[in-house]
Amino acid sequence: MKKLHRNERISVLLKILTDAPGNVFTFSTFTEMFGSAKSTISEDIDILKDIVAKFDLGSIETIPGAAGGVRYVPSISDEQAASILRNLSVELSRKERILPGGFLFMLDIIYSPVEMDKIGRIFASHFFPLAIDYVITVETKGIPLAYATARYLNVPLVIVRHYNEAADGASVNINYVSGSSKRIQTMVLSIRALKRKSRLLFIDDFMKGGGTARGIIDLAKEFECEVPGIGILVETEKPEKKLVDDYLSLLVLKNVEEEADAVNVGLSPKIMEKWNIKP
Repeated sequence: MKKLHRNERISVLLKILTDAPGNVFTFSTFTEMFGSAKSTISEDIDILKDIVAKFDLGSIETIPGAAGGVRYVPSISDEQAASILRNLSVELSRKERILPGGFLFMLDIIYSPVEMDKIGRIFASHFFPLAIDYVITVETKGIPLAYATARYLNVPLVIVRHYNEAADGASVNINYVSGSSKRIQTMVLSIRALKRKSRLLFIDDFMKGGGTARGIIDLAKEFECEVPGIGILVETEKPEKKLVDDYLSLLVLKNVEEEADAVNVGLSPKIMEKWNIKP
């Protein structure tokens, strides 16, 4: 390979590291790739650290020791998180989003790659320290957000179905009670989808009573897995008591008044406290 200039090496380093968040690359990987001395690569990494920090692109960490190296950690500043969530709350509070029956139209947001990438980064920033093995969600509307989060965490995405498919092979089926309608529903997951003793992050677009999240926790137990993290884009203000306690919601749907043509979506108190977001 032709010898690269420093700015070229830094560009390649940034691409490699951000394409594999959390993955530790040894310095020898880059010395061999670029044909450069370790001291040169170390200087490149130091410059890259400053660039990433300056433009709030996450952080670059160096890990000492024989098994050490360098990795990219996704993160977001308080200011960026506040701006993203404020803009989203305003957009979702538009009266044009009210649907018959008092429902809220969110599909354009959920299926927007740009919007889901922003929210996925917020969730990844919060849940990265939990050493997640899989992101898990339930078909279908939670898939784009769960995928974006899994991409930033650099872990596989697992999708739970409501019915069996022949291509899934042998599956585990459980029944769970919807937290809002109190109806019994079914969750299905292939026994090959998860490795035993894994740590799961449940991501979903909407929570009312928390029945789906509770069902995921129960399903995880069938695989001897745990769910240390639950991330929800929008939760309803009522019922106040959910079927799960330990979760992070970003937005709260306070009310939808179809007759008054009004909807109110605000920032979650938990997220306002975490990122020091002012009302």
